[in-house]
Amino acid sequence: RISISCLLPASWHFSISPVGCPRILNTTLRQIVVIGILAAAVSLLYYSLVVIRNKYGRAYRDKRFHRYLARVTDTEATDTNNPNLNYGIVVDCGSSGSRIFVYCWPRHNGNPHDLLDIKQMRDKTRKPVVMKIKPGISEFASSPEKVSDYIAPLLSFAAEHVPRAKHKETPLYILCTAGMRILPESQQKAILEDLLTDIPVHFDFLFSDSHAEVISGKQEGVYAWIGINFVLGRFEHTDDEEEAIVEVHVPGSENKEAIFRKRTVGILDMGGVSTQIAYEVPKTVSFASSQQEEVAKNLLAEFNLGCDAHQTEHVYRVYVATFLGFGGNAARQRYEDSLFTSTVLKNRLLGKQTGMTSDSPYLDPCLPLDAQDEIQQNGQIMYLRGTGDFNLCREIIQPFMNKTNETQTSLNGVYQPPVHFQNSEFYGFSEFYYCTEDVLRMGGDYNAAKFTEAAKDYCATKWSVLRERFDHGLYASHADLHRLKYQCFKSAWMYEVFHSGFSFPVSYSNLKTALQVYDKEVQWTLGAILYRTRFLPLRDIQQENFRASHSHWRSFSFVYNHYLFFVCFLIVLLSILLYLLRLRRIHRRMLRNSSSTSLWIEEGLPPQKIAGPL
Repeated sequence: RISISCLLPASWHFSISPVGCPRILNTTLRQIVVIGILAAAVSLLYYSLVVIRNKYGRAYRDKRFHRYLARVTDTEATDTNNPNLNYGIVVDCGSSGSRIFVYCWPRHNGNPHDLLDIKQMRDKTRKPVVMKIKPGISEFASSPEKVSDYIAPLLSFAAEHVPRAKHKETPLYILCTAGMRILPESQQKAILEDLLTDIPVHFDFLFSDSHAEVISGKQEGVYAWIGINFVLGRFEHTDDEEEAIVEVHVPGSENKEAIFRKRTVGILDMGGVSTQIAYEVPKTVSFASSQQEEVAKNLLAEFNLGCDAHQTEHVYRVYVATFLGFGGNAARQRYEDSLFTSTVLKNRLLGKQTGMTSDSPYLDPCLPLDAQDEIQQNGQIMYLRGTGDFNLCREIIQPFMNKTNETQTSLNGVYQPPVHFQNSEFYGFSEFYYCTEDVLRMGGDYNAAKFTEAAKDYCATKWSVLRERFDHGLYASHADLHRLKYQCFKSAWMYEVFHSGFSFPVSYSNLKTALQVYDKEVQWTLGAILYRTRFLPLRDIQQENFRASHSHWRSFSFVYNHYLFFVCFLIVLLSILLYLLRLRRIHRRMLRNSSSTSLWIEEGLPPQKIAGPL
């Protein structure tokens, strides 16, 4: 027998015994109502638990697929009517011209562990808000007073796209690269001074003295590395076991335990003039000598991408090195200069005329079979004819790597920290992609053995056959005859730079050659705006300080309050139900007593005492 009694909300006593339990075949309307109400309450409680679990259980899945969904949303036109959108402008002043990029991002979510969600702004036709003008800003070195007029069309273009109400809070950065670096410091200062003086007069953008500068090649490389990894989502936190992680010794915290976070990607970029490499160095490095340590200080960049300087989860140590003369075209020029000089010297010593006439051309293993070329220097012409020997070409160009016997060095004997080949990933851009895709059609995942075999076959193919394939459109649409002619040399050069220069093993399988990331070209300006606006989230965090500091309590109290509410609701419902049942039972007993008394009176008998409730 189970007895339950309570004084609130009304005095009631309820007992259940096996004898008194209702049976299914004997159910009354009251029992059906009670069972229905209980079932509804339980269902409501269960539904609330499902909603809570879905609300918080989807958070991780949503975050996991965020960057893939971003590939779709990034192509949508920017909603300039959204008051919560912020904007930023970066002007890339290069050697051949200047380009302006407009970026936008929503308000920060208040979590100091997350970065701003920066995207490139798109106009109503969904095209990126980008504009380019020529010539390069360095052309105004002798007339710096004209620089502000030169750059005004770019700023006017940006002003048309950024909402007028947002101009005063939109940061503007004018960053100058290669063309300005070669100018004397006095000319650099004069150009920047004109920009800092005139731009605030005509435009309301947030533009301070530190927003216009000439950046170094190291800074440019760091920005490019940041941009690529940001687009790939490598700065996001993850608990997914499928994600590649790396153990990191955070710079400046040698006494603390190592942390584990997403593995970032390194970048390899081979242009026409130079080659650049940038990758994270997750662990503390050692040096073979004090001289090497001094060199390393200029090649290693340590920075914090987070908005809180005391948080170390977004502190990165990145190695960046740029090698002038190691681009594809510059390397071919160096090769031809060396070839011309050595051939002329041999001809003098041996009394020969090799390469000086078309009838006795120099046999060049780095040109496709039977392909013809010329080298012109000092009014002389040297004639070349290809033999298409890929392996011999590699041997000839190996000395151009300028490797030394010192440990931990790469091209030109420059210091290079060790790469963890078993737990690393690299992206190869520009010539790394052109060499593998334009002609060989092997872009994407790089395989050294397959690439070598394809390059050998291409080099050994007669030039007439290659031309015929070109005329039939069998190569990439932007591949031209220049690409066909020097593909053999550039394939060998790329291979040697990667494997001999940077010492990547032939078995390395984590290189991806690409022209774009997620179908869009990633500029170093994205990394620049991300780095330079890293402290902006502090404004949003301070405005939402209470909610941010109680974010854990909010999520906990949400669940807790729902449990408490439904338990209380169930108790009150049962109390009311039992109270009503109690009143009904008392009412029935009163009716029964009154009816029994009337019956005894009608029969002339004294009324019997009927047991009532105690």
